[in-house]
Amino acid sequence: MQKILVANRGEIALRVMRTAREMGIKTVAVFSEADRNMPFVRFADEAVCIGPAASAQSYLRIEKILEAAHQTGADAIHPGYGFLSENADFSKAVTDAGLIFIGPSAYSINMMGNKISAKQAAKKFDVPMVPGTDEPISDLHEAIKIAKEVGFPILIKAAAGGGGKGMRVVENEAEFESQMRMAQSEALSAFGNGDVFMERYVGSPKHIEIQVLGDNYGNYVYLFERECSVQRRHQKLIEEAPSSCLTQDIRSKMGEAAVAAARACNYSGAGTIEFLVDEQLNFYFLEMNTRLQVEHCVSEMISGVDLVKEQIKVARGEKLSFTQDDLEINGHSIELRVCAEDPLNNFLPDTGRLELYQTPKGPGVRVDDGYEQGMDIPIFYDPMIAKLVVHAATREEAIERMSRAIDEYQIQGIQTTLSFGKWAIHTEPFKAGQYDTKFIEKYFKPEYLVQSNPEAEKVAALLGAMIWEKEKKPLNAVEQTNGSVSKWKMRNR
Repeated sequence: MQKILVANRGEIALRVMRTAREMGIKTVAVFSEADRNMPFVRFADEAVCIGPAASAQSYLRIEKILEAAHQTGADAIHPGYGFLSENADFSKAVTDAGLIFIGPSAYSINMMGNKISAKQAAKKFDVPMVPGTDEPISDLHEAIKIAKEVGFPILIKAAAGGGGKGMRVVENEAEFESQMRMAQSEALSAFGNGDVFMERYVGSPKHIEIQVLGDNYGNYVYLFERECSVQRRHQKLIEEAPSSCLTQDIRSKMGEAAVAAARACNYSGAGTIEFLVDEQLNFYFLEMNTRLQVEHCVSEMISGVDLVKEQIKVARGEKLSFTQDDLEINGHSIELRVCAEDPLNNFLPDTGRLELYQTPKGPGVRVDDGYEQGMDIPIFYDPMIAKLVVHAATREEAIERMSRAIDEYQIQGIQTTLSFGKWAIHTEPFKAGQYDTKFIEKYFKPEYLVQSNPEAEKVAALLGAMIWEKEKKPLNAVEQTNGSVSKWKMRNR
């Protein structure tokens, strides 16, 4: 493997390229017209423009990416996450073109990309499941019958879904039909597949996932867990590793179940098995992400393993160089997704220019970002600007280090999630580790970020009075020239 084309943008493109450079592998960036001046484009050894700003005309165009690979002589493609990373057709097209896909096979992606087939595969390996159906449901009367057997509330989910689309919570039989129709309609619109299934609704679960690695020789390991329960709109905001609630026994059982799920689809490379964990610490298979996760950094920090490097090594035919017994948890890591979103306005995306952009530094602080000061945040892509990651010996120290890092992170020109992160990590539920996926819904109010500071307000008031007094003074003779004010004097007041 001599040259890798990274079929992605922003911070993850830079993340992959840096590891490739350390391994002596050249890189190719593909970019849209909107991303022409982005850091990842400059960092790559070569760069090819593949279309207009819209993803559908650039980053999602398989034929343009393959053409760029052949044009530059790349022999492998890394998909990053998002865009085409979990597209089985892309994986197959890459290998059919005689290139190496740094990720799982189309077979594995297909099996785990559909939540129903994923459940069926994992069930055969005795991975714990939330009670429900593992076949598509379309007959309303049969569906209601099953719902009564499983017990309300019921969660209806799109088989091909993700990100909360095609998902409906049904509290009782009276609303079942309307909610099922809406879930099917939304699933068809979002994914081109109207199949839905249902399972018992776990009301306030923890979202805990296991990082797995597998090679092409049947060797698997798990790199412990990540707690990902702080979410808005089913999208994660804060992740940490390890989880504060798991015992070593439960951690081992979850890890073994995750490896079993990976074996079920003959998986190779880096992947993640996601679980729901209830208040009694019972865990249930949720889904598998057949790619590198945004939050992979916290697993790297506690394990000392470069997951991108392992992806590349597996893709070029190497065996895993370590076993489960070689792995151990080292300290604690927390990640905050620094997104161009307004926490005061329901986390709606915000666009604008990074008028000021200065990242934190110091021991145990890592920033994976893809922007620089003066750049615009485009409307075409995910609003994440960076990932702020800290590592420390203990969870308590990690929380304080994250607090310090947030204070040092200076961003002006747009609204971000930094203020929310600072508030969240200092709440009692977070500090105690007693939080779940309803964290924001239960505890957060926008006004909590608008804190009163009497001392600062007093200083601001005095300063304002001084400026007002100065501005209202009559102009002296030097400042008056034919009834007008000297521009030089005005500039130097």
